[in-house]
Formats: sequence, structure tokens, C-alpha cells
Amino acid sequence: MAKLLYEGKAKNVYETDKADELLMVYKDQATAFNGKKKEILPGKGVLNCQISVLVFDYLIKNGIKTHLIKTLSDHEQLVKKSDVFPLEVVVRNIASGSLVKKFHVENGMKLREPIVEFYYKSDALDDPFINDSQVHALKIADKEEINYIKEQALKINQLLIPFFAESDFDLVDFKLEFGKVAGEIVLVDEFSPDNCRLWDKRSHHSMDKDVFRKHEGDLVKTYQEVLERLTNH
Repeated sequence: MAKLLYEGKAKNVYETDKADELLMVYKDQATAFNGKKKEILPGKGVLNCQISVLVFDYLIKNGIKTHLIKTLSDHEQLVKKSDVFPLEVVVRNIASGSLVKKFHVENGMKLREPIVEFYYKSDALDDPFINDSQVHALKIADKEEINYIKEQALKINQLLIPFFAESDFDLVDFKLEFGKVAGEIVLVDEFSPDNCRLWDKRSHHSMDKDVFRKHEGDLVKTYQEVLERLTNH
């Protein structure tokens, strides 16, 4: 049995027989509010994995470097071992969630330009907002790395807006993580409705984890529809 290196809310990471490769296994667990709400939803892990593979493959084909090596099964991926920055990089195109709460702007308001935000990755601290100056001062990343991460986040955004639009989704906002592999910064983790907001273009209904957060419907059925629309567009 492979040694478990990290147990996350949505994935477990195991060592492999190669020091520079890891096994990432998607779980059926759904969480919200930093793990305060938690539920096992059979089938969710497979859907997240398959959606993430579609997105990562598209990004790789368009020049984005990632940790993904290959898909091993419907819920397992082989990835490059990386030194992950303890940052959640959030990109926002449309006002929703915490942005609406903080600034009392209209939910659904299209932003003049995309916003890039950093949050310090810490469950104990509830992932607090952190600015560029703090990231640099606390030696989380240097100025060159900060700029490169922001550039990559915006490039990914410009690639994914039309990618999701072709399946009749608005990409409202999303969270990314980055790590270093052999000194090079690459995209890590996953890209699924767990870490983005997708709205149906016509109805503006949520097609993401907000369905679970707000008790708006069946999360697995919602993710199944996302996968089908992305596969069949």
C-alpha cells in the first residue's frame, strides 16, 4: 500500500516508487466553509477528476505548464512532485461570493477587468487575504515569482472564459494553486466546479459547489451535467 503523504478535503496524495512523482486520488467528499460542512457524495470524485483532466489538457495544449503527467483511472492522476506555494490565487470576472459581501456590490455585476487576489493557505487561520507586499515580506514568494503567478493566472483566465462559454457557462471566478518543479513554476492541484463558480449563461443558476453550500440541488447531478456539456460542446 502506497504511503499517504497528504489528506485533503477533496483529494489524497500518495508517494509512488519514483521520488519525483505522486499519486493524486480524488475523494467523494464535499466540504464547504473550510470544512465546517462535510458530506460524502458517491460519484463526486470521479466527476471532479474527469472535469479537471479536460481543463488541464486544454490548458496544456495552449502552453500552460502543469504538474499533470497522466490519468491513471477515472479518479486517479499521476503528477509531478512540487513545492507548493501556500497561496490560493483567486481570479474574479463577475462579482459574487465574498466580493459582494465585502463591498456591497451587485451580485452578478461584470467587473471592468479581472481581479487577482491572494489568500494565505491555512485552515487554522481560515485562509486570510494576503497582499503582494505581505507575500514578499513573509518570504512566501519573491517579486518575480509573484508577478509570474499573476501573469499565469490571467493567461489561464483568458483561455478558460471562451472554453466554458462554448458550453454555455459564464466563468464567474476560480481558485488556482501553483508550485515549483525543478525551479519552474507550474499550475498544480485541480480545476473543477469545487474551485470555481460556473453559471449557466441563460438561467444564471449555479453549476458549482455553491449548489452544496446553499442547498440548491443535487451536487453530483450538477457536476454530471457540467461534464456532459464540456464533453459534448
